[in-house]
Formats: sequence, C-alpha cells, structure tokens
Amino acid sequence: MKSFLAEWFCRKGLFYFKEVISMEFEELYQRVSPRLKRIASFYGRRGYSFDRDDLYQEMTSHLWDKFKLGVPEGLNDTYIIKGCEFHILNYMRKEREKIQRISLEEPLNERGDTLRETLPANSMPLDMSVDRKMLVDHVMNNGFSKNEKEVFGFLLEGYTVRETGKKLGISHVMVVKMKNKIINRVTRLMN
Repeated sequence: MKSFLAEWFCRKGLFYFKEVISMEFEELYQRVSPRLKRIASFYGRRGYSFDRDDLYQEMTSHLWDKFKLGVPEGLNDTYIIKGCEFHILNYMRKEREKIQRISLEEPLNERGDTLRETLPANSMPLDMSVDRKMLVDHVMNNGFSKNEKEVFGFLLEGYTVRETGKKLGISHVMVVKMKNKIINRVTRLMN
C-alpha cells in the first residue's frame, strides 16, 4: 500500500511514519468513501434506529482502526468495503434496543391500575387504521406467492423470523430472504 518514495523517506527519517499512514489512509478513504456513504444510506433507511451519519462514521472509524493494524494492505477495495459493511451489520445487531414487553393486565401502581384502563379505547384514529388495512390488502393482492403472504401475515402478527420459520417449516434464512423481497416490493408500491 505504501509507495516506494514513502518507504524510502521513512527509512531516511525525512518524515514521520504517522504522516505516511495518514496520507495513505486519505487515498484509501477517498476511493471507498462514496460507496461507504451509499451503504450507510441503504441501511439508514431500513427502519433501524441508526441514521446514515452514525453508520457512516462507524464504518469510517472501523476502517481507520483496521488500517492502523495494517489489515487493508494488498486487499482490493471491494473486500475492504464488504468488511466495513459486515462491521456495521454486527454493530447494528449488537446495539439495537431490546423490546420490553409489558402486560395490559399487570398492575402499574399500588392501587391496582392497569395499562388497559389508562389507554384510550381507540388509540389509533379511524383514518389511520383504515389506511393500514387498505395497505395490507393492497400488498396481499399484488402478486405475492403463497409463502410470501404467509410470512407477511406472521410478521404482521409480531412473530420473530425464527418463529415464522418454525411455523412454516422453512429455515429462518429463507424467511429473511422473503422478508427482504416483501420490503422491496412494498417500498416500490409506496413510491
């Protein structure tokens, strides 16, 4: 990754090694940053709680850490970019907020008030519920296969990917693939 002149200058002590590293990193960064930005924006609009800038910054810091260790030396840009993408996928998986489930019948205080009593009877306005039902009907009647409709139904009911796979007798990887197809089709329908 270092040029011949940079190595020669380092051996002669004409400039510091850190300056060479930062100059080389700058070249690498300029080459891969447009693709890292595209990846960050792709995962930023997938409904996670991370925005594009957070993901881009995390990929860049990962790239810098690996560069200091000498990992990208001799690797092509695609391999480096995929490494950054896998890093943010693991980062999002580990940092995702966990869902806390609570019961509507569980008492909230000493008087025995429950969550069901404190929530209004119709928490969602009528027009929003009608819009949601129409969207679900539109999605279900727009060329989905039987399995995709079943996966969509189970995911709407709140089942996890693994639970959906067990119910349908398929692997969770297939459920994830179908879920991604459904998401792509729905986003195309919405636009």
